Amino acid sequence: MSAGPAMSLHCQRITPPDVMPETPWLVLLHGLLGRGDDWQALCPLLPEWPILQVDLPGHGASAGVRASDFSEVRQQLALTLRAQGITRYWLIGYSLGGRIAMDFAASCVGDTAAGLCGLLVEGGNPGLQEATARQARREHDARWAQRFRRESLSVVLPDWYRQSVFADLDDATRQTLVALRSRNDAVAVADMLEATSLGRQPWLLDAVRRRGLPFGYLCGAQDQKFQAIAETYRLPLLSVARAGHNAHRANPAGYAQQIRQFITLPDASQAQG
Repeated sequence: MSAGPAMSLHCQRITPPDVMPETPWLVLLHGLLGRGDDWQALCPLLPEWPILQVDLPGHGASAGVRASDFSEVRQQLALTLRAQGITRYWLIGYSLGGRIAMDFAASCVGDTAAGLCGLLVEGGNPGLQEATARQARREHDARWAQRFRRESLSVVLPDWYRQSVFADLDDATRQTLVALRSRNDAVAVADMLEATSLGRQPWLLDAVRRRGLPFGYLCGAQDQKFQAIAETYRLPLLSVARAGHNAHRANPAGYAQQIRQFITLPDASQAQG
């Protein structure tokens, strides 16, 4: 079992043959319980860019890599980009991956920061501003982590996917996700859930805005919670039709169209949050 910032993360490179060498990469960060190949349906729809699918700590082929907090995840991601020779890139993250992307954009320095072209966040929470809300969320995530450690994934996951944020899922989709996510190392997921709890995450939106990067907020049109977050904080909303919280899975074509239109704006900086 490995831990700490010295560990690079497992990833998969997708390099379409006609992409120019100077084209920035799309670095894709999955959500909790996911893995890099969650983006498999999306990648063929974006042949204009090279793509890096990352397995986050505790997930996929990075299941043996641990991180104790956001700072270690940040360092692991920076090391991974350097190891892959990626110097210009966009970060695209879903849920947990979106929160990691915002933290990374807000805090990275040096050459890694200089190479970040922009940020696209799907259903990622910029943070909780009240101390009582952060404490409640830490306790909430700790309870889930205990269940992941003590119970079978076949028992925990059906309850996980009945949370209100997944209300758009029908029974067949929920069963598919339970079967897919049962491949996880439950203890590794529990560790990552606590290490990167929303209750441990700083408020990121102000710092992200100060970076002045192009910033788009992808959100399924049926994702009521995150549509409301976008409205409350005046986030630069890119709504994906026929999709709930997991928009890139529900409507990859609509999702890809939003990414393409955003990245290819004549002046993408006009889309800052």
